Amino acid sequence: MGIYDFTVTDNKGARVSLKDYEGKVLLIVNTATRCGLTPQYEGLEALYEKYRDRGFEILDFPCNQFAFQAPGDAEKIDSFCKLNYGTTFPRFAKIKVNGKGADPLYVYLKEQKPGRIGWNFAKFLIDRTGNVADRFSPTAKPQTLEAAIEAELQKQP
Repeated sequence: MGIYDFTVTDNKGARVSLKDYEGKVLLIVNTATRCGLTPQYEGLEALYEKYRDRGFEILDFPCNQFAFQAPGDAEKIDSFCKLNYGTTFPRFAKIKVNGKGADPLYVYLKEQKPGRIGWNFAKFLIDRTGNVADRFSPTAKPQTLEAAIEAELQKQP
């Protein structure tokens, strides 16, 4: 099983195969709108704008599992992110990342780069062939990921 075998639900309720992202470098992030780290949305959008034309995508998975910091429905979360941070990258349905009921994608990600997700804004970098290349802590600022993203973008699949 690999990353492209997963199907997730987008923020409109549609099922999306991660195979749609095959050949791209991905940054998968669990997010929250009322978290001390929420301003990272600005840095994430800057990364997306800088690298998306080179085959980079950010996949945003809101998570209300940590101190209920992602309240509201998908429409409210999406509106907040667009209005306050100008985000344009794909946003998916709210999920759990730890424990019973954890989304299968996150179970897989944690198997590849072990460890419990400690908080919102944990980041997984996926290479062009679908392998988990790296994992970054929630406190890692988006701009500190540039070298790793650049390195993955330069590799040929």
